Amino acid sequence: MPVTQSKHSLSDLAARFELQLVGDGSKLIDGVSTLKEAGPTQLTFLANRTYKKHLPATRAGAVILREENAADCPVDCLVAADPYLAYARLANLFDHRPAALPGIHPTAVIAGNSRIGNNVSIGAHVVIGEHCDIGDACTIGPGTVLEAECSLDDGCRLFSNVTLGHGVRLGKRVMIHPGAVIGADGFGIAFAADHWEKVPQLGSVTIGDDCEIGANSCIDRGAIEDTVLGNDVRIDNLVQIAHNVRIGNHTAIAANCGISGSTTIGEYCLLGGSVGVGGIHHLEIADRTTIMGGSDVMSSVTEPDMAWAGHLPALPAARWKRILVRLRNLDELAKKVQTIETEMEKQTHHEK
Repeated sequence: MPVTQSKHSLSDLAARFELQLVGDGSKLIDGVSTLKEAGPTQLTFLANRTYKKHLPATRAGAVILREENAADCPVDCLVAADPYLAYARLANLFDHRPAALPGIHPTAVIAGNSRIGNNVSIGAHVVIGEHCDIGDACTIGPGTVLEAECSLDDGCRLFSNVTLGHGVRLGKRVMIHPGAVIGADGFGIAFAADHWEKVPQLGSVTIGDDCEIGANSCIDRGAIEDTVLGNDVRIDNLVQIAHNVRIGNHTAIAANCGISGSTTIGEYCLLGGSVGVGGIHHLEIADRTTIMGGSDVMSSVTEPDMAWAGHLPALPAARWKRILVRLRNLDELAKKVQTIETEMEKQTHHEK
């Protein structure tokens, strides 16, 4: 069934989201787009000064922006203290993707002793194991597998081909994108003289309310206790979270990050893309820490509310090769400097 396209007047949008309207309140908006590409019935936003160059030529129906940019806007605008946040809220009105309808697809396989709540949508070829508990208004997409004793609180949405291992527990309104695997075994192995032996991974994974897990991300089950994500944790695509990691409330982790086992990450932390967290000891990262993309964290961060970075941006290959030669000789150079300093100290002492 096609979805009816919604239209909203600027005056209604301004009142609903407590924004200041500058312009024609009767104008109708039926969608969103970028500042550069938006048409006369579409809404856009300006949050980053980099894109201000596109403002004079915009053809948008209206622009969400800060008060300082309103005078330069050639079209109607909605003034917001935080334009990106305001856009995020307004854009939900124009999400025309069809909602899943309640019901169970005939190809789904559901254990008879599992509980299915009210208004639940279960897609094709879903498998739900023994003693699972599915809350009200949950959506479980095609090909998704829940092993035994999993629980989903109300309003969870699992997209296609998600896998939940044994005993995984999700809070309210958790969203998990396609291909994510929650509760696979952690990397527990012990070396026995001439071979590896597997360490049983006896914990599971507990995820709090309002979390979002990106496509093809993996969160390993705990070795003994659970791997735990607090409330409102946001995980991007292709993130690896190892066993017994604990992540505090409201922390966000961008794509391609890897978090080693038993790391504890505080609340309100931000990890940029391709950050690696791991070391010999179990690391702790303090609340409100920001780690820049591409950084490697090899020791605990104990002071809260700080930004950290440690990476080498790409250089022309010839220049990098010269630097690499010098890096290889750095230890020898340090020894020579130490020798010179020792000789100078002896000479200074002798002169005294």
